Amino acid sequence: MSTRGVVYVHSSPTAVCPHVEWAISGVLGSRVTLQWSAQPAVPGQLRAECTWGGPAGSAGALAGALRAWPMLRFEVTEEPSHGVDGQRFCHVPGLGLWSGRTSANGDVVLGEDQLRAVLAETPASQVRGRIAELLGAAWDEALEPCRFAGDGAPVTWLHQVG
Repeated sequence: MSTRGVVYVHSSPTAVCPHVEWAISGVLGSRVTLQWSAQPAVPGQLRAECTWGGPAGSAGALAGALRAWPMLRFEVTEEPSHGVDGQRFCHVPGLGLWSGRTSANGDVVLGEDQLRAVLAETPASQVRGRIAELLGAAWDEALEPCRFAGDGAPVTWLHQVG
């Protein structure tokens, strides 16, 4: 099953940029060269983004490869495909990696079992905070300045070989 998605490297130190390209290349099976530009929200760091195509589950592999550098801020998305939910992975230094299922329009989707567990196991005064955590609110808040600063930046189009 084939799907597609986007890798957003919101901020990376210059010295790590080649490693990011190698990591993405290793997952996708073809050489990747990204178009890096300054990240105004994090002075002294660079940003890049690329679309990708490949088998379902590739977003998880990409996120796993990129989390080797804990100083990176990144997001990896995967569109839903036949019988497979979409995914979004976010990484922020200090927060670590978050992942969630996504709908066709990109909204984070919480499953019935997740909500039942929150209601059963969380004190009423903490339900709102637990749901915000499941939705990735802290990651969205931390990444939003970088997302906004990336408007109009160049995008690299990639396709997985094989």
